[in-house]
Parts: sequence; structure tokens; C-alpha cells
Amino acid sequence: MTVTRGLEGVIATESSISSIIDDQLRYVGYDIDDLAENATFEEIIYLLWNKKLPNQSELDELKGAIAKEMALPQPVIDHLKSYDLKTVHPMAALRTAVSILGLFDEEADIMEQEANQRKAIRIQAKISAIISAFARIRKGLEPVQPKSDLNYAANFLYMLKGEEPKAIEVEAIDKALVLHADHELNASTFTARVCVATLSDVYSGITAAIGALKGPLHGGANERVMKMLSEIGDEDKAIDYIDEKLKNKEKIMGMGHRVYETGDPRAKHLKKMSKELTNLTGNAKWYNMSVKIEEYIKEHKGLPANVDFYSASVYHSLGIDHDLFTPIFAMSRVSGWLAHILEQYDNNRLIRPRAEYVGPMNQKYVPIEQR
Repeated sequence: MTVTRGLEGVIATESSISSIIDDQLRYVGYDIDDLAENATFEEIIYLLWNKKLPNQSELDELKGAIAKEMALPQPVIDHLKSYDLKTVHPMAALRTAVSILGLFDEEADIMEQEANQRKAIRIQAKISAIISAFARIRKGLEPVQPKSDLNYAANFLYMLKGEEPKAIEVEAIDKALVLHADHELNASTFTARVCVATLSDVYSGITAAIGALKGPLHGGANERVMKMLSEIGDEDKAIDYIDEKLKNKEKIMGMGHRVYETGDPRAKHLKKMSKELTNLTGNAKWYNMSVKIEEYIKEHKGLPANVDFYSASVYHSLGIDHDLFTPIFAMSRVSGWLAHILEQYDNNRLIRPRAEYVGPMNQKYVPIEQR
């Protein structure tokens, strides 16, 4: 056996959901550039779960099912209100609330395929409501009920802010959701598959995945990108700030990616959206600063921006709290997690790797009075 730290380069399973080949991301064989420019997030959900794009009636049925399931049970809202809202991170709140949702689902432990598909719709619908409800509750506001005539992205912004969003705001969130929906066997997706490979339930798998995404080396990068931009504050200070970080051998968040050699194909779409939104809101400095940093890091370290880098200024321009950036990532990626969970169930084998033991050998028990 050969030890591979971080399982880098190890092929752990077969999947027909998404692929990263020659530095190009595809969902079920569709190029991410094609999907980012043309598809809605609801189409992506259907594609990932059914391995084909929906026709109009199939899309309408999915959108109706999601809208129907979006409202939260009152006990879940009450539980969100019970948190110490000054200290609880939204990802911790989301992780716990999704777990609680399973207690109110009569089909939680029913493992038939159709039941799992119905649970997938409920989880996909309610995760956006959890995030928006938590964001409002901690500001002393009541959660907003979703509207059946709004799409997924618009409903999230409506539930978050209490007013119907502008078209460009909906476009920005929808595009971000499309781009983050799946990414082959990333850490949180692998966690979800390991969990349900024991034949644990869907809610457990999603809860485990959220726990993995919570880590700053996975889902927390865009929040830390915005923290960095805020600390810099001004375009003229950007290069000196980054140079100091590099001299101290500190990691610059949002730059480079383990599975891409020439660059993250998703980044350019959010870069374009960042330029539009920051200009529209009169905050072009966030985009300009980001471009300066990206070009400097690429020149000096050979690392291009990844999808997290420009999503930070996009979400900031929408007036979204910085610590909600990773929950929004989860709101998108749950579509991929659910696709992988359903795929794992369809052809399951317990995931049980080995470890190379490097500890002491041939030790003998010594009675406690002799130690």
C-alpha cells in the first residue's frame, strides 16, 4: 500500500455527476461555461439529480415542489431563536437546523428511492429558508415566508431582505448557485458519501457535509477573501498588503486550487458579475482591488483566482453579511451533495480505507503501580 496524504490523486469512486478533466468542469457532460451562461439553478438541480436537463413540464414540476416545501416548521424557527445569536456562526446554526429538520420528516428513515428523492426536495427547499431565517432572527426580525411565484434565487433574496430583489441581483445569486452546485469528489461531498455509505439517512449525510464545508480550507475561503479586502480598504494599499503576507509566508485565500493547473474555469463568470455589481453600487474599488491582487499573485506565485475569490465581492455588493457567504455556498452545493447521496445509495459499498500504522510496536502492559 502507498500512503497518499490528503488522498490527493486517489480515485475513490466512479460517478456520472460531474467531472474535472483537462481543467474543465462539467456537470453530467455539460461544460460549466455553457451552463453558467444559459441554465438556471433549478435546471442544474434537475440535471444533477436526474442526469438530464428537464423539459418545461419537468422543470415546472420541480420548481413547484421546491416552492411548496420551502417554509420551515415552527419548532425549527423557535430553535433558531434559542441560539446565542452573538456567538453562533451561521454554518453551525445551519448544521444543527438541518439535523433538526430530520426530526420533523416522517420519511427520514425510509430508504426507498422515491422517499429519498422527496427528502432531497425538502432539504434543497428548506436550506435557503434556514439561512435567511437565521440572518433575520439575529437582527431582531421575523422570518419572511417564501413566495410561490419566485424562483429559487429570488426567493432566497426575498426571504433574506423582505423585499423582492432586482433582476441583476437574482441573476448574480442564480449564477453563483449554478457555479457552486457540484465539484466532483470534494471534501464535503466525500464526507456525505462516506456517511451514507453506512446506510445512514439523507439528513445525516447532509449534516456531515455541512460540517466539512464549515472549515476555512473548504467553504470558508470567500468569507476570508472579503475580510482581507476589508482590511486593505483601498486599492493603493493592495500590493503592499499582499507583499507583506507573502513575505510572512501567509496563505492568500481565494487563489489557486488543488485540482486545477491552469485556473478555475468558474472564476471568470463571477469576475464579470463582480465588475457589473460593484460598478452598479458605486463600489468599484472592491473589483479593482481584486483584479490587482489576482494579477500580482499570478505573476509572483503562478496562482490564478478560484471561484471563491470573486464571489466575495459579488455577495458583498448584494449587501449580504460576510459570514453568510459559506452558508450560501452550502445552499448551492447541497444540490450536488444530494445527487451524490442518491448515487451512492444506488450502487452502495461501505467506504472503509486503510491507514499505515507508524506508532510504536511490541509494547507490553505494565501494572499501574509500576508506571
